[in-house]
Amino acid sequence: MSGAFSAESFPNRFDHVSAQPRIYAEWEQAGYFHAVPDPDRQPYCIVIPPPNVTGALHLGHALNNTLQDVLIRLKRMQGFNTLWMPGTDHAGIATQAVVEKRLKEEEGKTRHDLGRAALVERIWAWKDAYEARIIQQLKSMGCSCDWQRTRFTLDDVCARAVRRTFFDMFRQHRIFRGKRLVNWDTFLQTTVSDDEVFHEVVQGHFWHFRYPVVDPRPGEPTHVTIATTRPETMLGDTAVAVHPDPAAALAEAEAELQQRLAAAPAKEKPALADQLTEIQLRRREMLPQLEQLRDMALAGRRLLLPLLEREIPLVVDPWAKPELGSGCVKITPAHDANDYDVARRCQLPLINILNPDGTLNAQAGPYCGQTVNVARRNVVADLERAGLVSAIEDREIELAHSDRSKTPIEPYLADQWFVKMEEFAESAMQAVRDGRVRIVPARYAKGYLDWLAEKRDWPVSRQLWWGHRIPIWSRVFASVEEREDYAGRLERDPQVRAGRVAFQRGAAEDDRCLGSHGAAATTLHICLRDDADDLAARFEQDGFRQEEDVLDTWFSSALWPHSTLGWPEITPELQYFYPTNVLITSRDIITLWVARMVLAGLNNLGKVPFQDVYIHPKILDGYGEGMSKSKGNGVDPIDVIDKFGPDALRFGLAYLTTETQDVRMPIQFECPHCEQLIDQTKKNREMPRIVCPKCQQPFQTQWARTDADRQLKRGAVVSERFEVARNFCNKLWNAARFVMLNLEHYTAAPVPDSQLEFEDHWILSRLTTITQQVTDCLERYQYAEAARTLYDFCWVEFCSSYIEMVKARFPDPARRGVAQRVAAHALDVILRLLHPLIPFITEEIWRLLGTIAPERGLAPPRPAARHLIVAEWPQPDSQRFNAAIEEQFAEFHAVLSALREIRSRQNIPPRQPLSFSVRCDQAAAARLQRLAAHFAALAEAHAAGIAPQVTPPPTHAGVRVANMDVYVDLAGVIDVPAEVSRLEKQLERLSGMIAGKEKKLSNRSFVDKAPADVVQRERESLEQLREQFAVVRSSLEALGRNA
Repeated sequence: MSGAFSAESFPNRFDHVSAQPRIYAEWEQAGYFHAVPDPDRQPYCIVIPPPNVTGALHLGHALNNTLQDVLIRLKRMQGFNTLWMPGTDHAGIATQAVVEKRLKEEEGKTRHDLGRAALVERIWAWKDAYEARIIQQLKSMGCSCDWQRTRFTLDDVCARAVRRTFFDMFRQHRIFRGKRLVNWDTFLQTTVSDDEVFHEVVQGHFWHFRYPVVDPRPGEPTHVTIATTRPETMLGDTAVAVHPDPAAALAEAEAELQQRLAAAPAKEKPALADQLTEIQLRRREMLPQLEQLRDMALAGRRLLLPLLEREIPLVVDPWAKPELGSGCVKITPAHDANDYDVARRCQLPLINILNPDGTLNAQAGPYCGQTVNVARRNVVADLERAGLVSAIEDREIELAHSDRSKTPIEPYLADQWFVKMEEFAESAMQAVRDGRVRIVPARYAKGYLDWLAEKRDWPVSRQLWWGHRIPIWSRVFASVEEREDYAGRLERDPQVRAGRVAFQRGAAEDDRCLGSHGAAATTLHICLRDDADDLAARFEQDGFRQEEDVLDTWFSSALWPHSTLGWPEITPELQYFYPTNVLITSRDIITLWVARMVLAGLNNLGKVPFQDVYIHPKILDGYGEGMSKSKGNGVDPIDVIDKFGPDALRFGLAYLTTETQDVRMPIQFECPHCEQLIDQTKKNREMPRIVCPKCQQPFQTQWARTDADRQLKRGAVVSERFEVARNFCNKLWNAARFVMLNLEHYTAAPVPDSQLEFEDHWILSRLTTITQQVTDCLERYQYAEAARTLYDFCWVEFCSSYIEMVKARFPDPARRGVAQRVAAHALDVILRLLHPLIPFITEEIWRLLGTIAPERGLAPPRPAARHLIVAEWPQPDSQRFNAAIEEQFAEFHAVLSALREIRSRQNIPPRQPLSFSVRCDQAAAARLQRLAAHFAALAEAHAAGIAPQVTPPPTHAGVRVANMDVYVDLAGVIDVPAEVSRLEKQLERLSGMIAGKEKKLSNRSFVDKAPADVVQRERESLEQLREQFAVVRSSLEALGRNA
C-alpha cells in the first residue's frame, strides 16, 4: 500500500534546470551507459559520427545525436547490451584554419611565425576546450554515451589504427605517390576533397584568343582561335586540341538535337530548333577548316604560345568539341581535370604555373609573383596589344570554392600520396548492392554508388601541421643505380622481412612535369609500421626525411567504427560489438564518412562496419539554408535547452524528422531584457549587437568581438518550433500529477477483465496498438511518425479523454481501486514509450510514481525498476486488443474534433455549452449513443440527436468527418449579425491579401530573379491564405450568407 501523497510532493511544474543534472548524474553513477562484452546478451552498438573540435555543436548535431540516443535507449530497454561509442574528430583543415584565423586576428601572426610545434600546441589547447564543451552539450541533451570509452581521432588508440592501415596499404601498393590534379585551396595552401568544394555562379567573361601557327603553309590558317574563362592559365598550355573526326562529331550532335527536338514540349522547341540550325550552319561553314586543322595536327604541326613564345603541338583528341566555340580547345593539363586526361592520352608535358599561395611561379615568365587576378588582367592587356584578342563575351561561370576558406579553388598539379580506389570502390559498392549495408531511405544509395563508381584515386595528403603526420621517409639518390643498391640492401633487411618496414620506388612517369628534374626516378620511399624512434633515427642518418604533410581527416574517420574498438588489436570489444548496428548521419556525409568507412572496414577486417545507414534530414533556417556557425544562422542546443528544456529539444527534433524533406526552422533572437523574439534575417544574423525593437535595449550576439559588445547581455538564438514540444511535456507532467494526486491509498493487485469498465478496455487496447506502432516506427527509423503517434495518443486520448472519463471514479470507493490500477498502469506504459524521446521528464515522473505505486501492472503487478532508463520496453498484449472498441472511440474522437473545430471557427468560448446532432448510419449511431454522456465532460456539448435521419437546425455550423455530418446549433450561442459582419470583413481582408500575393507571383521578373527560397515562401503563404479564405467562407455559408 502506498503512503500519503500530496500536491506538495509533486510540483506543479517540471524544473528541468535542477532536475537534468541530478538525473543524469544518477544514470552515470549507476553505470547504465557503460557496456562490457557479455556472451549471454545480444550486443547493439552505435559509434557516434565524431563531431569535430572546430567549435561547439549546432542544432544539426543535436538532431543527429538525439536520433542516436533514441535508438540506444530503446535497445537498452529491450534488453540489448548497448554501447554508444563517443568521441570527437580532429578535423585537420577546419580546426587548423580557425586557430590560424584567431592567431592572425589577435596576435597578427601566421603559423610560420610560431613554427610547427608551437602551433600544434595551440591547437591541442583549442581541442581540449572545445571537446569539453561538446561533451557537456551532449550530456545536457541526455546522450547516454559510454563516456569511459571516449575516443579522439588523434589519440594513441586511433593513431595506431591509422598507422597500421597506411602501412598495410603502402606495402600492397594501394597507396602511392604521384603527380595528380587536386582541388587546391590557395588561402589555406592545402588540398581539399571534392566533398569540401561547393560551386557558386559568378559573373565572368569568355575570352577568345588567337594562337599563331608556326610556319603556316599556303592555304593554311595563320592563327588558331581558342576560348577560355581563365586567361592566365594559357601560360601553362602544352597543346591545342582539335577533334579527330569533326564531321562525325557534328553529325552525332545534330542527330541528338533532332531526337530531343522531336520529344520536347512546345515551349522548349524554339530554343532547340535554334541550336539545330547552329549545328547545321557549322557543318557548312566550319567543318572544312576543322578537318584541315585535324590534318595539320596529324602532320605534327605546331603553334606558338603567345607572350611566352613557346612552341606547343596541335593534337587530335575527342575532348575538342566541334559543336562549341571555335572547335579547338587549349590544353592546360596542370590546371584542368579534362586537360589532364588529354595530356595523359597524348603524352604531353605538364606545366604547373602556380605557387602554393596562388601566385604565379617562374614557369609564368614575366608574370611570376603576380596573383591570379593581377596576372589575368595583365595577360589580357598584353594579348590585346599584340592584336591576339578576337572577342570577349560576358558569361556566367560556375566557380568552385573551398568550403573551408570560402575562397576559389584552383585545379593544381600536386605531388601527393593517393589511395588507389578501383578495387576498394568495387567492394564497397557490392556491399550495398548485396544488402550487407542497407541505406535508409533507399534513395540515398544512388549517391553512394555514383560517387564510388567514379573510382577516382583519393588524395590523402594535406599540407597542414594538425593531423596524423604521414609515416613516410623519402630520399632522392644521385642515380638510379645508387637507389637500386640501397633498395637491394633493404630487401635483405630484417626489419623489412619482419613486416615492420616497407618501401616503394618513385614513379618515373611523374617526371613529365616540367621542373621535376627526374627526381621521381631516383627516389625511394620508406614506411614504418610502428611509431619507432630508433628506426626513424636510423633512416634519417641515411639521408631520409619524413613527410611534412598530414593525412586527410577522412582517412582516420574511415577507421572510426573499428579503431575505436581497439583495432588492430583483436580486443574483446572488437570481437563482440563489431560490426556495429547502424550509422546515423546526414546526406552530405555519405561520401565523406559512409563510403570510406565501408571501404576501410572491408579492407582491414573483411566485414562491413555497420548493417544500416540512416540518413536523416538536414536542418535549414527560415531561408532554406543549411545551419552553420560560419553563416551565423546556427543555433546552439544549449540556448534551446535553457529556454525550453532538453526534452522539448529532443521531442521537437524527432517530431520534425521525416523521411521526405529537410526541416525548415525559422530562427529568432530572444532579447535577454524583455524576452521579445526578433526574427533572424540575412542582414542581422552576423551583427555583433542588435537593438531590441520592443525595449530598445542592445544585446550581444555570437559575433560580438569588441569589449563593449561583449559586456552586453547575450541574446539566445532560438526557434518557436520547440514551443509545441514544451507544451506537450507540460501536458504530460500535469496529467501525471493529476493521476498521482488521485492514487491515495493505492494498492497493487491483479485486475481481472470482469472488473474493467468500458473506458478501461478502450485504453488498454489503445496501449497495445500504440506500443506496437511506436516500436515498429522506431525500429524502421520513422522518428516523426513515432513522436506524432505518441503526441496524439497522450494528448488526445490519454490526457484529454481517458483521464476525463475516469476521474469520476476516483472518489467512488467501489470503483476507485480498478481506476487507480489501470491509470497507474497506463501511465507506466506511456512513460516507457516516451522515455527514449524525452528521458528527463519521464525519469522524474517515474521516480515520483514509484513513491506511491512501487508495484504496477494488471496481471500480475510487478515491482517497478528503480530507474526508467533500464525498465523493460513494453510488449503489445494481443489479448487486450479490441478492434470494435477502438473503432467506436475513433468515431467518438472524430465528433469531438468536429465540435472543437466549429468552436474555433465560429469563435465560441470554450466553456459555452453547445447543442449538437450527428447524422450517421444506424451502426455508428448505436456506438456513439453509448458514449454520448462523455461529450458533456469533454466538450461542454449535449447530443440533441444521433441518428440516420437527423435534420440540421435552422442556424447551424456543420463539419463532415468519417462519413458523419456533425451540426452545432448556433441559436443563442453567437450574435449572428455581428459574427457575419466580422467574417465578411475578414473575408474582404483575406481576398485583398490573396490578390496581392497572386499579382506578385504572376510577375515573371520576381519569380525569375528572387531567390528560390523566397519564391517558395511566397507560394506557401498564398496557399495558407487560400485555406483561411475557404474556412471563413464556409463559416459564412453556415450562417446562411453567400460568400
